[in-house]
Amino acid sequence: MISVRADGHQKSAVFVWSLGHVGSAAMRASLAAGAGRATGPKTRGYTFGMKTAVSLPDDLFAAAERIARRLKKPRSRVYSEAIREYVARHDPDVVAAKLDEVVIKLAAPDDEFVSAAARRILEQTDW
Repeated sequence: MISVRADGHQKSAVFVWSLGHVGSAAMRASLAAGAGRATGPKTRGYTFGMKTAVSLPDDLFAAAERIARRLKKPRSRVYSEAIREYVARHDPDVVAAKLDEVVIKLAAPDDEFVSAAARRILEQTDW
């Protein structure tokens, strides 16, 4: 959606769908069960969720439009994926959980030699 401000400049805005605030309990249950579409009340478009107006600078809007066309994805899906990725990168709980997963995967059995060497290096390091 592009609107014109009072000063004559264009202002780009997009609508983003979010699955975070699905309206009915039936829709939430359907999502939790892994269904592709909600079985509750009819929804508009290919998806459902919270519809939100977002104002963007024109250059960012144009760049997102190019990406959506190139990837052959609907605009709302591009914005939804971008926000999901941003949240995953910046939510401290998600970041900590991902780091914990890496530590668990890399955890090796206790090696006394490695532990002793690491201890000596730490003792010799100025903190």
